Amino acid sequence: MPRSGKAARERSDRIYEIQLSAGIGVPSGQACLRQIRCRCAGRKENTVSMYELIQLSQRSCYIQSPAKIGLVRLEGPEVCLIDSGSDKDAGRRVRQHLDANGWRLTAIYNTHSNADHIGGNKYLQGQTGCRIYAPGIECAFTRHPVLEPSFLYGGYPCKEMRHKFLMAQESDALELTAECLPEGLESIPLPGHFFDMVGFRTEDGVVYLADCLSSRETLDKYQIGFLYDVAAYLETLERVKAMEAKWFVPAHAEVSEDVSALAQYNIDKVLEIAEKITGICQGPLCFEAILQRLFSAYGLTMNFQQYVLVGSTIRSYLAWLKDGGRLEALFEDNMLLWRRK
Repeated sequence: MPRSGKAARERSDRIYEIQLSAGIGVPSGQACLRQIRCRCAGRKENTVSMYELIQLSQRSCYIQSPAKIGLVRLEGPEVCLIDSGSDKDAGRRVRQHLDANGWRLTAIYNTHSNADHIGGNKYLQGQTGCRIYAPGIECAFTRHPVLEPSFLYGGYPCKEMRHKFLMAQESDALELTAECLPEGLESIPLPGHFFDMVGFRTEDGVVYLADCLSSRETLDKYQIGFLYDVAAYLETLERVKAMEAKWFVPAHAEVSEDVSALAQYNIDKVLEIAEKITGICQGPLCFEAILQRLFSAYGLTMNFQQYVLVGSTIRSYLAWLKDGGRLEALFEDNMLLWRRK
């Protein structure tokens, strides 16, 4: 429901805050979209409060958080979530919106199994009895979250890696299939960032893009965004660049009506990193030396979390560059070395 009276005039920069479960006073269809477009024009997301509930169309909303949480209204008081935030506290904030609006959570559809997207699962499932669905391999990681830091590290993770940013609490997830989805919600394969990541498109034209796009600010600051499969990621970005929707909701970038330029910016960054790696590998180098030179070149600071996130990503780049014939791997003195061809 749009704010009214003095509060609306004083806070005209806000998009929408949903306050009533029945949607009384919420404009529908094109009228709703026109109002949102007017309020969104030139507006930065730092003017949106953390965990604020924002309505984008008649049924599609999102909750502002470090990894945006989608909320889609179904029949009557029923709603579903797209991801659940990073932890129990995020789950509590979601629950507050549910209670305030008289909504009943029926399901959480996880886009993938990174901890910042499934961290609220256990709390919300325990509070509401909702079902949780995750695609493909992501379902196993969601049921057994220790798999994420173990995969990133390549072995059993030490305690500095067993925290909520890399390892969520386990939740009772089922594998996502087309039959699990409510009418009007469609899954979109978005592999590359993680194994079987998906996005979702609603019938009223909103596309939730999960982690396939990083903001310009994030890329400029951290340079190397996490990804698993470079080839699949580039293919996904090309498809996203050509997509059309009324609104795109990337988990870690601003909501926008057009993400083509941002998709290209992400593509350019991937190609830049690939060139940087091939430039470093003029002579045979081990992985640790390559990683150290990349951290130094980009002004990054090493710690356990950055070591596993960036390190896993660079291993993926090395494999992609080798498979593409740009690098070769050789074994010398019982070391695996990488060299430009």
